[in-house]
Amino acid sequence: MSGTTRRGGAVRRAGVHVVLWGYAAVALLPLLVMVWNSFRTDQELVSEPLGLPVAPSFDAYREAWVEASFSTYFLNSVLVTTASVLLSTAVSLLAAYALARSRSRLMTVIEQVFVSGLMMPVFLMIVPIFYLLDMIGLASTRTGLILVYAAVSIPFSVFVLATFLRQLPDELEDAARIDGAGPLRTFWSVLLPLVRPAVATVVVFRFVPIWNDFFYPLILVRDRERYTLPVGLTTFFGEYQTSWSTLFAGLVIATLPLVVLFLVATRQIVAGLTAGMGR
Repeated sequence: MSGTTRRGGAVRRAGVHVVLWGYAAVALLPLLVMVWNSFRTDQELVSEPLGLPVAPSFDAYREAWVEASFSTYFLNSVLVTTASVLLSTAVSLLAAYALARSRSRLMTVIEQVFVSGLMMPVFLMIVPIFYLLDMIGLASTRTGLILVYAAVSIPFSVFVLATFLRQLPDELEDAARIDGAGPLRTFWSVLLPLVRPAVATVVVFRFVPIWNDFFYPLILVRDRERYTLPVGLTTFFGEYQTSWSTLFAGLVIATLPLVVLFLVATRQIVAGLTAGMGR
């Protein structure tokens, strides 16, 4: 029976691996087509849409980056996304630490207020947000976008980080307190290194939707020089719809930072998502 059970387990594992590898191949195929088509000419794409590049060329990337102002859209997205994620993560870490370690009823109410932000549809907030930014002079600015993205990211980040911090034993802080460390020192030197997987999870799960967001920049930004990638891509498609190689090059540039981010943070993301499952 044990041999049969082992063989059955091996067959199931092999089946799972086949399904996962098959899914990975199906998911990666469009990305590979996009990448190799970006190195082909328009004539090659028209004559053989799914062919491989005969003589790879970087002309499409140069045209997308320089002539189509793609460098401006890309740098705007990098600035807005990075600043939003850093600001929201820093605020959320401090708030989550206070909420996770407090036992007062007031803090429980405050945490519920934070969590309630997860249930608020972003489309319902756009009109008051627009008028607020216009009133304080931040409409159609990168600073306004950063503040909006940071604000809408805080509820999710606080929820994840507070849940993770509650799993850390209080004895760690007691030991640091005996050694003379204050609350901020304890948080920075003792707890922060332990919550690094949760921080990586929050960063990635907020970076991706902000990077891909089309709605807020479309409504709040009126100056083309401050467009982010998703909005810039709409004008890009309109102007270069007959230059398919340039379109593919632009899509590769827009996708590359997300691929790099996932490759760098995969281990921390898995550790953050599976924390506490063995308890």
